[in-house]
Parts: sequence; structure tokens; C-alpha cells
Amino acid sequence: MKKFTLILILAVSPLFSFAQQKLNKDEQKLIELIDKNYQETVALLEEVININSGSLNKEGVREVGRVFAREFEKIGFQTEWVEVPAEVNRAGHFVATRKGTKGKKLFLIGHIDTVFEKDMPFTPFTWLNDSTATGQGANDMKGGDVLVFASLKALHELGLLEDRTVTVYFMGDEESSGDNELSRRDFIERSKSHDIALGYETAQGFNTVTVARRGSSGWTLKTSGRQSHSSGVFRESVGYGAIYEAARILTEFREELAGEQYLTFNPGQIIGGSDISYDDITGRGEALGKTNIVAREAYVTGDLRFLGEEQKERTRAKMKEIVDRNLNQTDAEITFRDGIPSMSPREENFELAAVLNQVSLDMGLGEVKPGDPGSRGAADIAYVAEILPGLDGLGASGRGAHAPGETINMKQFPDLIKRNTILLYRLTR
Repeated sequence: MKKFTLILILAVSPLFSFAQQKLNKDEQKLIELIDKNYQETVALLEEVININSGSLNKEGVREVGRVFAREFEKIGFQTEWVEVPAEVNRAGHFVATRKGTKGKKLFLIGHIDTVFEKDMPFTPFTWLNDSTATGQGANDMKGGDVLVFASLKALHELGLLEDRTVTVYFMGDEESSGDNELSRRDFIERSKSHDIALGYETAQGFNTVTVARRGSSGWTLKTSGRQSHSSGVFRESVGYGAIYEAARILTEFREELAGEQYLTFNPGQIIGGSDISYDDITGRGEALGKTNIVAREAYVTGDLRFLGEEQKERTRAKMKEIVDRNLNQTDAEITFRDGIPSMSPREENFELAAVLNQVSLDMGLGEVKPGDPGSRGAADIAYVAEILPGLDGLGASGRGAHAPGETINMKQFPDLIKRNTILLYRLTR
């Protein structure tokens, strides 16, 4: 109890109290409600973090969904669990809706799965000090999910969601999608009846918001050579072997493509030898070979990150051109697979960023500027970025996402909730 009391004191600074002069009466009441409900907000955060919901833990993901269903139904939302086709092999998605005729129709995006699967060491919600807590998915992104709920709860309690349209869509497989096309079909279709998309991936503090973010796709390189005694390597009749061919291609990728703004391509795995095997599901491979054998096979998997379809397609064409050059007595092929598209920097996104900036200034929390797209990874908002204007990075702040010891900044958390609440209020008037 002492810990929560301290947090509530920190939540309202003298600077913020002074800034309330720029907020209307409803907005000031919303701020007061966020403070009043804050202990319940932290309790909900702890509850969902303490449920393992790795993407492959289908029951754990559904359990987090049940917790949010319980809470959203209390504040007047209709909830449902969206099943995905069996071949996707994932849990599905949580959706909560309210429908009305007034204000902008909002599509709020989060995810309830994490990268931490059941066979990994478990980190429960734990206070590290008065301003920092740790736990699996604390900032990526259960903190953002709870932030969404806390804002909507305050709006509901003041009757400010009456006759408004809000859809909350929490994905169950953002960290590991079994099939992007099948899994995102319902998500994309529902977005079309809304006006604005807001994503609650990790915030980069108070002063940055995401108006664009790169997409992510994959590639697989297979090379082959003539297996022979190593003493003959480089000869015309023997050639260079599969591993040298793979090394040539990767080197030319780096030399000819590296350095372009927003473009990265990373070879994450490579195996080679006289005989190899690789499992695309587990990411595990085996190779047989000896130092005195010229390698017959090599296999490389990697990702490609980009801003806009033009950059992606142009890069793929250049990579294929490099692959087709071939060293003596070798062959190679590269295949590409689409992943998450990019979120392009639409003019309307900058206009939304200006609205958030004004909210932040009115609250005395400082200026908010659009962030660098190169600093953010791919996210689900990109699937609807060509349909709706939007912002992302509105969630909780913290450090160490995807790693043991992931943290959430509990000092910033109350004010991030308050700022988001005022943003939703203004967008729905």
C-alpha cells in the first residue's frame, strides 16, 4: 500500500496542476479519475503480466483475453474472441466494441501475446524501485493494453463514451504470426468502418510519437556447389563450393545495398556443408561436412526492413541480381516472403501528431514530435496504414523489450495514461 501511495503522489506534479488551467472541466475530471483509479490500474497490469502469454501458449493468450473481457464488459463494451483458421495455429484475438454516431470512430490497436514462451524462465511483475517495475511483456506491450483500458474506463465513468464508436483490437499473435494474411483478415476488414487508428506499442518517452514505421519481410538464400576434395577448390573443374558462393552474395549485399536510409537486411542464420537440413518452424538446422570437402549446400535466412513498397521491391530486385551472378561451378536462388508492411508517413498522420502535441502542451508535459521511422520495428498498425490515418508508440515506456528484465517506467505511466485519455476525448468530440 505504501508503494501505491507514493506513485499516486508522483502522478500529479505542480507543473501538471498548473497546466490544468488549459484543460476544460471534463478534461480536468478525467485527470482526477485516472488518479482515483490508479491502484486498480496497477493491479490489472500486475494480473495480466503474471499470465504467461507467449505467442505459442494459446491457452495463456486466451486467459489474458478473458481478463480484458471481464474488465471491458464492466465499462459498457461488447467483447468477443476472434478465432483464426486452424492452420494459423495461434490463439486468436480479443476485440471490444462500442458503437455510436458522434465524433471520430477510433480503432485502438494492441497485442496480448509476448515473446516469452512457457519453456523460458518466467519473470513476474516485480517492483525494482519506486519508479520502475519488471515483468514479461511489461512495456511490449501489456502496459500499453492496460493504458488503453484505463483511458476508456475514465471516459466511460464520466459518460463521455455515450454514442461514440470505439473498437479495441488486441492481437494474439503479433510477436509470432502463423500466417499474416489469414490472421489479419478480420483485423483489416473491421478497420474500414473507422476514421483513425491508434497503436499502443512502446512509447519512446513523452516527447516522441510514431507517424511512420518500417515494414518487415523475410528472405531465404540457398546455394549449391560441386562436392569434391578440398585440394581442388578454385580449380575450373571444381569451382568454389556452396559456402564461398553464399559468402560472396552476402558480401555484395552489404557492399552494394548498405547505407540507404531506412533500409536494413540482416542474415540471421547460415549453415553449410556436404549435407544440411533446416526446420522453418523451429529455426533449427544441422550440417554435415568436413574441412577437406568442398561444400555442396549452404542455407541462409534473413530479414529485410523497409519504408514503403517501392523501397522493398527495388531492394529485392537488386538482391536477386546479385544472387544470379554465381561463382564458377555454383548455383544460387533467393526467395522472399512478405511479413508486416510498412506504415508510410501520411500527411494526416502528421496532423494527428499535431493534435497530440497540443494535448501535451496543454497538460504541461512538453512538446511531442514525430520520431524517426528507422528507430521503430514493424507493428500491426501497418496493416491498416493505407486505410486509416494513425499514430503509434502511444503505450507504456520502458526498456529491454524482448529480453529478460524487460521494464516499465512507472513514473511516466500515469501521465501517459492521462495524455492518452485527453487525446481520445478530443478526437471523439
